[in-house]
Amino acid sequence: MPNDKSHRLPLFRLALFLICAILIFLAFNTLYSFTNTLNRLDAVEAERDHWQRPLDVVGGLDLREGNTVVDLGSGAGYFALKLAPAVGERGQVLAVDLRRLSLFFLRTRALLRGEHNIHVIVGEKDDPRLPSGTVDAVLICNTYHEFSDPELMLNHVFRSLRPGGRLVVVDRAPRTTEAAYSHEMPLTVVEGQLRQKGFKIASQDDHFIDRHINLQGDELWWLVIGRKP
Repeated sequence: MPNDKSHRLPLFRLALFLICAILIFLAFNTLYSFTNTLNRLDAVEAERDHWQRPLDVVGGLDLREGNTVVDLGSGAGYFALKLAPAVGERGQVLAVDLRRLSLFFLRTRALLRGEHNIHVIVGEKDDPRLPSGTVDAVLICNTYHEFSDPELMLNHVFRSLRPGGRLVVVDRAPRTTEAAYSHEMPLTVVEGQLRQKGFKIASQDDHFIDRHINLQGDELWWLVIGRKP
């Protein structure tokens, strides 16, 4: 029996060493992938800055120090991270998305940048879970076309806004070429839906962004600003 125990002990130590080595490898691999994703996000967003006109989009929200603004369909935080300094430390950014992984990266990026006024909300398919009557502005960029029930979502947005609050919607116009795809919305349709839900149209630009996409033709984006009476 003593001999059996003496033989088992080295095997146990070897197994423990192998398990620890595997765990350390997996931890480093996960950390590498995580860091790589953060770097890719920064690179993609830096390129996006050249054509998305983020200053004009944020300007359309007419934000003030201490405001509450919603980024509906925030993803990993392209606009949420730009909205945070616009409302200051006394304000707050409510970043809403269905994808928990995207919101996880947004939390991490906000923490790394010292933006403590960003609050993430895991929304539902037809309910962004917004507070009622306390929001000063809502941004919906490149997300409106994803709504399965736009009228229901607009109801939630309208109820969340204070009187005089603004809604800025930016999305892609339908293409007239063979390259057309589903991630598009006509401005006239959205403008009509906003009016139907009680918004006053403050301004609109049907050629807000006109960019050439390699060999795929032009991509046209529109912008519309609605105001709650």
